[in-house]
Amino acid sequence: MRALPALAALLLITACGPAPVQEAPVNAEDVMFVQMMVPHHRQGIEIAKVGAERATTPELRTLAAAIASTQQSEVERMLRWLHSWDQPLTPPNGAHDHHGGMPETDVKRIQALRKSKNFEHDLLNLLIAHQDDAVQMAAAEVAGGANPAVQEWAGQVRTSRKGQVEIMMKLLKR
Repeated sequence: MRALPALAALLLITACGPAPVQEAPVNAEDVMFVQMMVPHHRQGIEIAKVGAERATTPELRTLAAAIASTQQSEVERMLRWLHSWDQPLTPPNGAHDHHGGMPETDVKRIQALRKSKNFEHDLLNLLIAHQDDAVQMAAAEVAGGANPAVQEWAGQVRTSRKGQVEIMMKLLKR
């Protein structure tokens, strides 16, 4: 009989414990967006590193270095998401063909940039196109994703990349 009150107290304490953690929803759009953005960011990092090394305009050199740094930390975040969702880091070949595939900056264009005689003009044009692709990809995530953290980040990507494009357009007009 004495054990009954102790057992009842134990059950009450256990019932009042922390609620099970509910995972945020993740849909195919979230996974596709993140899987596509990782290599897209890696291309952007490569372009930006070339820019940070070769640009002579201080604003462009600083912007390129900031892009490389920011996108590296974003790649790490995206890889953590994919791991936490138990999803492959890369999609199977052709998995995203139904929506046009992943926007890519051709490796040959990046190699040509390294040797460009009109470097800053070519860098700006390449980065503007590349960052605009990120804006379009982020817009698709905002429209069709389910994960609140990924959607919030996609909104930030959209805003920040649009801002970068505006800055680069001004630099291009100089």
